[in-house]
Amino acid sequence: MIKLVEIKKSDLETLMHWRMLPEVTKYMFTEPQLTMEMQSKWFEAINTDPTCKHWIIELENTKIGTVNLTNIDFQNSRCSWGYYIDPLFRGRGFGKLLEYNIFDFVFNELGLNKLMSEVLDFNERVVKIKEKCGSQIEGVLRQHIKKSNTYHDVVVMGILRDEWLERRTKIAYDKIHIERSIN
Repeated sequence: MIKLVEIKKSDLETLMHWRMLPEVTKYMFTEPQLTMEMQSKWFEAINTDPTCKHWIIELENTKIGTVNLTNIDFQNSRCSWGYYIDPLFRGRGFGKLLEYNIFDFVFNELGLNKLMSEVLDFNERVVKIKEKCGSQIEGVLRQHIKKSNTYHDVVVMGILRDEWLERRTKIAYDKIHIERSIN
């Protein structure tokens, strides 16, 4: 079974490795060339930032990816999110499971009204997964990201709390444990 555990300093090398894999960076907005020093600074920043949460995805004690919530905004009751899975573990249905469990976390645990995501337009597989899980395309940011001297559109997607609450009564999915620090 999979679970989400908070990122620890000991995870930074694994995260750095994933973030520089061509099959991961292909779908990211950036093409990072990272160092452990950069990772350490990033880790310090996220640990003091109340507007984000970051987890490692574990499958039976094997790290297979990461999930993050960003721009957590309690005043406007919304946040954004994203995830990536090690290419060796893709295509096994984990995306759908993450979608449903993050929806539950954001709407039930955090009490927010809207969850958004942004996906590069050529990542059609993820756009379809998100649509199947209930997110809607809200717009397209034209030529929004430049990668390797090519501009790419970004598909903006979102789901509202009421939409999720109605939808979740009609579907079955496994609940996963999401670690939450006590602050």
